[in-house]
Amino acid sequence: MDSSAAVWYAVLAAGIVVSLGTLVALTRPGGRWGQRARERLVMGIPWGTLIAVVFVALFYLFPQDGLANPYDPVVIPFRAWSYFYPTGILSAGFAHANLGHVTGNLLGTLVFGTLAEYAWSHFPQKRGSTTFSSFRTNPFARIFGWAVGVFAVAVLTGLFALGPVIGFSGVVFAFVGFALIRYPLGTIVAVLLGNVVNLVFTALRSPTVQQTAGESFSRPWWAGIAIQGHALGLFIGVVASIALLYRRGVRPKSSHVWLAALVFAVDRGLWAVYTIEGSETYRLFRALGAALVFLLAALIASGATASPRDLIPSINLSRREAAYGLVIACLFALALVAIPFNLFVVDDPSAGLGESQAVEVDDYTVFYAEDVDNQFIPAVPFPTGGNNTTERVNASGVIVVSEQRNIWWEEVSKRKLASQGEATVRLGGLTWNEDVRATRTTWNLVGGESTYYVRLGVVDDEENPVVYRAERAMADARLDGRNVSIVPAATEFEIVVSRNNETLGHTTVPPVGNTTSAGGITFERDGDNLFAESGETRLRIARRSG
Repeated sequence: MDSSAAVWYAVLAAGIVVSLGTLVALTRPGGRWGQRARERLVMGIPWGTLIAVVFVALFYLFPQDGLANPYDPVVIPFRAWSYFYPTGILSAGFAHANLGHVTGNLLGTLVFGTLAEYAWSHFPQKRGSTTFSSFRTNPFARIFGWAVGVFAVAVLTGLFALGPVIGFSGVVFAFVGFALIRYPLGTIVAVLLGNVVNLVFTALRSPTVQQTAGESFSRPWWAGIAIQGHALGLFIGVVASIALLYRRGVRPKSSHVWLAALVFAVDRGLWAVYTIEGSETYRLFRALGAALVFLLAALIASGATASPRDLIPSINLSRREAAYGLVIACLFALALVAIPFNLFVVDDPSAGLGESQAVEVDDYTVFYAEDVDNQFIPAVPFPTGGNNTTERVNASGVIVVSEQRNIWWEEVSKRKLASQGEATVRLGGLTWNEDVRATRTTWNLVGGESTYYVRLGVVDDEENPVVYRAERAMADARLDGRNVSIVPAATEFEIVVSRNNETLGHTTVPPVGNTTSAGGITFERDGDNLFAESGETRLRIARRSG
């Protein structure tokens, strides 16, 4: 830790201590907070939630290799690829994509899991019940039951999630669904408190940040949200909480439940309904999503607070039964929609490989391809301009295939590799991992055209082979009526000089600090820049990146 960071940590700590001290002085709790916690939790601690936090953290550190590579864990083998790959189905709810992902979910678990476990209570809440009078009233049995329930929800969110999801967020949403029925206003406060906790954690990780404007690769934030998985978790929590409150005879205030459900759904992006239209291309249906979150709030409030009066007396159906049945029906619909997708089998795992050179690691095959049919995402209808068209989603980039695990996946897109210049694909299983490195070397010519090649190989190899070569690119500038092009050839790039489609000469791009000639033009390499000179004319013809 450097001295400047220590100063900022001290400033942060002082601000928090002064603020909390002011709160205590104003409210004078006198031990009331701890007493309230101990009334429903053994020693005032949410033990079941803490067990889940420890397990998820350990899974990230060891099976995912997060201890050695905290910012780049092993992810691919732990995604819920299909029902034909049980390891992914069972582990997806506990694994995470990166450090930010796991820390965000763990912080959310601590905030919302604590509130939900408080609503559950380690002690019996039914009037007339006494602690330890039966197995169901035993606090330790209730802690165990809560922990088992948490793990069961994690597995269910992997089992019925749409697509190769990963993360504990389905369980976090279940915590919220469970808590907001019993403590709707408390859930709103917890949402805001969660934002405060995230701010403090981020400030601890990066006390100061200096950024410079520049080009970078990023996809829309909403394109990384598993909307169906989050909604599934939310409904699991809501259904369980409503059943519990019916049993306990507790009826929350409908306006509070409606408001809490709406605020949470908007805050956590449940309105971000989108489809994938191609490699790194997405379509967001914002108006549809906004309408759905309002309907969601109405549905949850109705299910939780509907009157027990008869709705259809002839069949003895009450308003409460109808509303709760509709909530359960939505839960089943969210789960069932994922089953056909998770039964999908990749018919041709080698599709897109063609003549490309691939890297083989155990049962994995890794290769680079462009504009090939995505074998994992089926053809889907896209409403565009009032017309419904069915298109096949294409894939371009580094593709990972495993017939054994039913994987055909664009792990690194063409655009991402072009922006970053290199990427590491982490493969493995429960007890092993291996890294494959992809690098792209690009020459950007005057006028906007570019050409490149891609190398791919195991990280420990001394030199990785070229597995893909782009088409020839020509500069817009002309020197004495001659065109200059660059084309990938073998393991290097060649300069081609031509006039009226007739080749006048060609030569290899020179090393840094060297010159070469072809077709009457002299070429000089100055760092990443390539200059062309003819007579008294000298201009930069291309720039290398990657």
